[in-house]
Amino acid sequence: MKKNRFHVCATCIHFHAEKLDHGMHYSCSRLGYETKLNYTFDCWTPKDHIIKLIEKERGESC
Repeated sequence: MKKNRFHVCATCIHFHAEKLDHGMHYSCSRLGYETKLNYTFDCWTPKDHIIKLIEKERGESC
């Protein structure tokens, strides 16, 4: 099975970024803990614009 290059936390609807005085804080509202931009979990739900990009790539590869 081909790996989805978009499947990372930063592209998920549950991903939240917060700018703090000491830097950025990234968290997952679904899992309830800190995460990183490039982490990958099975519970991934892509944002709408990511779904469109995936569909576009699938259409071009046919």
